Amino acid sequence: MQLLVSGINHKTAPISIRDQLSQKTAEIKKELKQELSKNSFKEFFILNTCNRFEIYLYSEKEVETINTLKKYIYKLLGNTLKGHFRYKINDLNDYLYQYHDLQAVEHLYRVAAGLDSLIKGEDQILAQLKKQFREYKEDNLTGSYLNQLCLEAIKVGKMVRTKTKINERAVSISYAAVELARDIFGSLRGEKVMILGAGETAELTLKNLLNYGVEGIMVANRTYANGQKLAAEYGGEAIHWEKFKARVEEVDIIIASTAAPHTVLHKNDLLDTVKEKHGPMFLIDIALPRDIDQNVEELPGVHLYNIDDLKRVIDKNLNLRENEVTKAEAIIEEEKYNFQRWLRERRCVPLIKEMREDAQNIKEKEVKRALHQLRNSELESEEIIEQLAHRLLNKLLHQPTVGLKELAVESKKPKEAQLEAVKTIFAVGEKE
Repeated sequence: MQLLVSGINHKTAPISIRDQLSQKTAEIKKELKQELSKNSFKEFFILNTCNRFEIYLYSEKEVETINTLKKYIYKLLGNTLKGHFRYKINDLNDYLYQYHDLQAVEHLYRVAAGLDSLIKGEDQILAQLKKQFREYKEDNLTGSYLNQLCLEAIKVGKMVRTKTKINERAVSISYAAVELARDIFGSLRGEKVMILGAGETAELTLKNLLNYGVEGIMVANRTYANGQKLAAEYGGEAIHWEKFKARVEEVDIIIASTAAPHTVLHKNDLLDTVKEKHGPMFLIDIALPRDIDQNVEELPGVHLYNIDDLKRVIDKNLNLRENEVTKAEAIIEEEKYNFQRWLRERRCVPLIKEMREDAQNIKEKEVKRALHQLRNSELESEEIIEQLAHRLLNKLLHQPTVGLKELAVESKKPKEAQLEAVKTIFAVGEKE
């Protein structure tokens, strides 16, 4: 196997370097296609995401090809990045990693499983791998080897997420908020939510809440037009900022994310609401400085969480994911050697094909001879079938028998491994 991966990622290169390669993907792909047409290598595939840029090459040539390919990729990427290194003393060696053969297989498996991601176990990379692999396969830039490698990597990625808990529990502010809300309400179906402010994190939290069945959205923003825009996007109602306190009794969840320099919701604002409501209220304050008065927690049924609370949830969940890494690595280790087994089996394919063609020719000739006899010979059909079986047996075993005898003649004492290989191939001595 001559498999090489060359790349950079969020651990080895700053975003400025990753951006440069990402922007040049089309040019690099074109250059690689030209080299592919020259038979410099057999197949290639580029995995390009916000956190990584990797080139996978497969060659059927001799061992020294790996070093040649390493130098070629180094030169290609070095020319692409020329003038973009931060310091004159920097070069590609400061950023580039290169793995070959089983190391390359293991690396892609780790990528697909989310072990090489910024956040352990994240799912986005698996979807990106599927999409980009499909594009290269449709362009006939990958063949049997990289096709099998990518399909196995996708399988391993799914297997790790199924057999471990590495992608469970929230690891973002917006998901942590939803996780806490579900702990309080159980099902979120039918719960109503109010958004104070129209920031990005508040919108992400809203989207995740909607995915779990939250209904009845209200958006209050100091700039009414911005509130209208967010409300319209998610089928909600925009309300004027000065009126939101009068409407809080209508909702179960409040997400506060304004840029106000002071608190905008106080304990006194919720006194009447708490008396009227029969269920809990969930307040998420993701603003800095905080939007919601800490004293609201003194009210019965009111649950307030700020950004530090959410971060504590995330840290706990990240630790849980870290504990699953060992299990994931064990799966990858086993599947890596399964792929190596497949590769070794592939080496026999041309020989197996040739053997089957020879056997097919023998069969066709002997069947033709038997059919001719059935039409023209005075022999009984049982005799003709017996002859057919006898001739097939002799002809199919003739060459292996000759080869085994030559092995015995050329070496006075054939190596035990050679004889064992013959026994294995012909299943000698095995009983059904």
